[in-house]
Amino acid sequence: MASEATEKVHVLIIGSGPAGYTAAIYAARANMKPVLYQGIQPGGQLTITTEVENYPGYPEGIQGPEMMVHFEKQAARMGADIRYGLATKVDFSQQPYKVEIDEEKWIEADAVIISTGASAKWLGLESEQRLNGFGVSACAVCDGFFFKGKDVAIVGAGDTAAEEALYLSKLCTTVHMFVRRDQMRASKVMQDRVLNAPNIKVYWNTDTDEILGDKKVEGVRIKNNKTQETQEIPINGFFVAIGHQPNSDIFKGWIDMDETGYIKTVPGTTKTNLEGVFAAGDVQDKNYRQAVTAAGSGCMAALDAERYLTAKGLA
Repeated sequence: MASEATEKVHVLIIGSGPAGYTAAIYAARANMKPVLYQGIQPGGQLTITTEVENYPGYPEGIQGPEMMVHFEKQAARMGADIRYGLATKVDFSQQPYKVEIDEEKWIEADAVIISTGASAKWLGLESEQRLNGFGVSACAVCDGFFFKGKDVAIVGAGDTAAEEALYLSKLCTTVHMFVRRDQMRASKVMQDRVLNAPNIKVYWNTDTDEILGDKKVEGVRIKNNKTQETQEIPINGFFVAIGHQPNSDIFKGWIDMDETGYIKTVPGTTKTNLEGVFAAGDVQDKNYRQAVTAAGSGCMAALDAERYLTAKGLA
């Protein structure tokens, strides 16, 4: 680790969704001189979302990418040092903590805020990516409203898929639910609710073959993986609910996580098992995963970091 390639900063924020940018706003206003690295997807998951209607303060709604530009500009105006770059490795063996950027430069920091988010798991279809934001979504709570009174499909078999199918059933005419096996992984109570919902139609042993439509979702072709029979269903929205993957790999071995990789924080705080390292947003939240909750935890992380640095005499 060459010393000439090491830069010392006060507060380092890794990631640039609502959590990271909000942490930067609060940290900059508290004169903590935060440096934020945006990561591989500046703005996070909201940059692949079209209309956002449920974030307070935007009565007419706003496009996800535009909203993240607003967050970034506000953080920059407060004095945050926002940089493009990806955290590729960490060394949390001693303080100050060290974080490698783009496999070439090391940053030392008195406090670190991890806000690297989570990424939706996708089926891997070309049509799924092409129509993402044009009828394809990985968040029913975010986008279900746009399909009020329409027919939609959802793929998944766990509790999240069941919850989202039930949420959609309150808004949509029919919800077609595709399950790959002959049973669901969801808890018994959630399965019962889905199977008893009059407008949710469950298809067992079913794979999604293709999402149909040129500029927007118009239908879906499914295949029964036992009989190989295919079927086309007209729909307006296609929801993927096969899980999320927290972007936490580089912290493994240093930070306590659950079995799926979500960072564990002390309840009611953003504190991790390492003092001076805080986690905010979707990387530590598998329950809510909303822009507004991520922003709230970004605020908490900055306040927790400020209190930590003050107590250490480093503020």
